[in-house]
Amino acid sequence: MDCSKQLRNPQAEEQQIHQWQTKSELSAYSVHDQSRRSANYKPNIWKYDFLESLNSKFDGECYLIQMQKLIKDVKKLFVECKESDVIAKLELIDSIRKVGLNNHFEQEIKAALDAIASAELENNSNPCISSEGDLYAAALFFKILRQQGYQVSQDIFGRFMDEMGTLKKSTSGNVKGMIELLEASNLAFEGEDILEKAQAFLIATLRDTNTMWDEIDSSISKHVTCSLELSSQRRVQWFNVKWHIKAYEKNRTNQPYMTTLLELAKLNFNEVQATLQKDLREASKWWYNLGLTKNLDFARDRMVECFMCAVGLAFETDHKSFRKWLTKVINLILIIDDVYDVYGSLEELKHFTRAVERWDVMETEQLPECMKICFQVLYNTTCEIANETEEENGWNQVLPQLCKVWADFCKALLVEAEWYNEAYTPSFEEYLSNGYISSSASLIFTHAFFATKHEEGVDDSLHMNEDLVYNISVILRLLNDLGTSAAEQERGDAASSILCYKREMNVSEEIARKNIKSMIDNAWKKINENCLTRNPKISSSYINITTNIARVGHILYQDGDGFGDQEQGTRALIQSLLVEPLS
Repeated sequence: MDCSKQLRNPQAEEQQIHQWQTKSELSAYSVHDQSRRSANYKPNIWKYDFLESLNSKFDGECYLIQMQKLIKDVKKLFVECKESDVIAKLELIDSIRKVGLNNHFEQEIKAALDAIASAELENNSNPCISSEGDLYAAALFFKILRQQGYQVSQDIFGRFMDEMGTLKKSTSGNVKGMIELLEASNLAFEGEDILEKAQAFLIATLRDTNTMWDEIDSSISKHVTCSLELSSQRRVQWFNVKWHIKAYEKNRTNQPYMTTLLELAKLNFNEVQATLQKDLREASKWWYNLGLTKNLDFARDRMVECFMCAVGLAFETDHKSFRKWLTKVINLILIIDDVYDVYGSLEELKHFTRAVERWDVMETEQLPECMKICFQVLYNTTCEIANETEEENGWNQVLPQLCKVWADFCKALLVEAEWYNEAYTPSFEEYLSNGYISSSASLIFTHAFFATKHEEGVDDSLHMNEDLVYNISVILRLLNDLGTSAAEQERGDAASSILCYKREMNVSEEIARKNIKSMIDNAWKKINENCLTRNPKISSSYINITTNIARVGHILYQDGDGFGDQEQGTRALIQSLLVEPLS
């Protein structure tokens, strides 16, 4: 499993791959050419020259100096906020988070929330949870404290609800409060029936009355639509920053700090975007130099989407190495998934899986040239990541752990290939027990672990986070199936969770999809509780990175297949996130 020899001579690596590529081009896939399947993926829309041209003027010292001044001004707001004005402090913290600035004010936010939590939960002395408090204040209090990992009970909403889980008439007209309560309800744990009933009522009510509010206030209507479509708990925070900045600009509140906050938020967005553009140019150069798209033309060429996913896990400027490694990993996940789903025969896939299990290039001798190249790139890239993470973060024995998760991933894909070849439809439970591994979430989790610093070892971390990783994996698997199953069924791919559920339960596709969405909701409740009751040795930042795997899944598969169809899926988001600065 030692890869030091290969890493010592990168020129030899490139020459070997180039020789294979040349040989592959000459053979033109002559072996079984006619029997290979095709997913008919469209060509990549993000061209190399365009990505190389990305360059931001906001990557300059003058903007950083301006940002530092504005950060000091916002820090003063925490001091100027009256101790008794709990709602004003909560709104300030909420605004900071929405416009993507919370990483600049972690100490101030913690100090403010420690004081609020102490006063509210111990003395019950402030208006947020006392009988005089209104729905908006209570929901905002609950949402922010639970988001930040504080113990807070759903019971604070009891006085607003009747026995049927309907809002009392005295509060049912409070639109701001209803929106906040809907957001708060998406932070529920299993068994929190007050929040569950409130959510069901609010979804039905807000859907029925949203058209009416559109006539009164379009900003409220858009906020309602956004919350109903996907709650903030299930969105990648950074992906929504631009939307929130523009919404605050259109609807200026009476808060005097908003002008300063928005000026800082826009500078911060543009500064982060400038960093991301540099990272993207590096990733694009790596991908271009590999030349895999010439030889693996059956696979998805989606480097920019892979980079976007890495940004979704960690956007902060100090996570440059993390994004570089994760972009490569997600690219390899896509390619290998297409090797198993589209290209390889069952016998070839068994050889490929054995090569990954044994981590041995010699095992690929009987494979087509393109699959040899694929394994060699996996081998070299994984060795590179292992070496760099050991050097940067002080880990030992990284490579065996990375090899294991790649082997588990390939074995799960092989099971699905065997099901396809045997025309076998597994039970839903059988499908999911394999599908949560083939979702690739645990593979991404392990790479993310080594890309960040921790007090505990990987074995301890995997054990402590076993439930969290499982539920994230289930969500990613089910979201993927909801978004891609129609296209996969059309081309005759292996059974998805929807088909397995339909056949086993003898129900329509509509009911199967509805019940699978309920399973995703239940998995999120478990994640919410996992995040709150996490081991104190594990940082909240790392837990957020891990949970973002599920959030990225929602973005990718919300409107179909975000990897397969670039135009319909992620183009607008990438344009906004990585190309267009804020004015």
